[in-house]
Amino acid sequence: MKLYAPVFKLLLALPIFLSIELYSVSATEESGGQKLFKKCKACHQIGFEAKNSVGPHLNNIRNRLIGSVDNFKYSDSLLEFKKQEKSWDKEMLDQYLKAPKKFIRGTKMNFSGIKDISEREQIIDFIWQISQSSQAPSIYENSLSDEILSIKGDPDYGEYLSSECTTCHQASGKDDGIPSITNWPVDSFVKALHAYKNGGRKNPIMEMITKRLSNEEIASLAIFFNSINN
Repeated sequence: MKLYAPVFKLLLALPIFLSIELYSVSATEESGGQKLFKKCKACHQIGFEAKNSVGPHLNNIRNRLIGSVDNFKYSDSLLEFKKQEKSWDKEMLDQYLKAPKKFIRGTKMNFSGIKDISEREQIIDFIWQISQSSQAPSIYENSLSDEILSIKGDPDYGEYLSSECTTCHQASGKDDGIPSITNWPVDSFVKALHAYKNGGRKNPIMEMITKRLSNEEIASLAIFFNSINN
């Protein structure tokens, strides 16, 4: 059977083309570290244009002095720890991720920790890779529409609604086993509550409460709790 030259050339190139396609797909798949980082991204941003949120951004964390991110309000305990002038290396971050509240007692990072050493290693390797690249893709909690994020909440109405929240969360900002929700960035607060409402975050009580809240009520709670001065 004779093949026309263009067709023959195409067949010769096909294996190369397929290998390129396969490489492209595999390169865009989530690594184990990126999948595990989902535990972190509810509070921390990393990648292009990452900003401080509930927690400080993680860009350039490698060998960064602990407690040194500009314009982030650290807990008193972490600021006290900062006086030791230690930096985030892999070993230090591993110890912290294993049990944050034991490593720095009084930290406002409300996370129980990651017991599996393999998971911690994967997360740290991922953070190390992404945090140093200014062109790395942004990795934040699932975004909401501009329409929802642009809603202007009423702080007085938020205060009226807040009694259900302060049944568990302390308005003083103290954390006695239940996360503090005061002084959160408004966008982060709104995203967190919508994540519970939409099932992205799992907690039976929070899911039940947020499903009853309208977009305007969530915005009002966000602006009220952001405005509390502790």
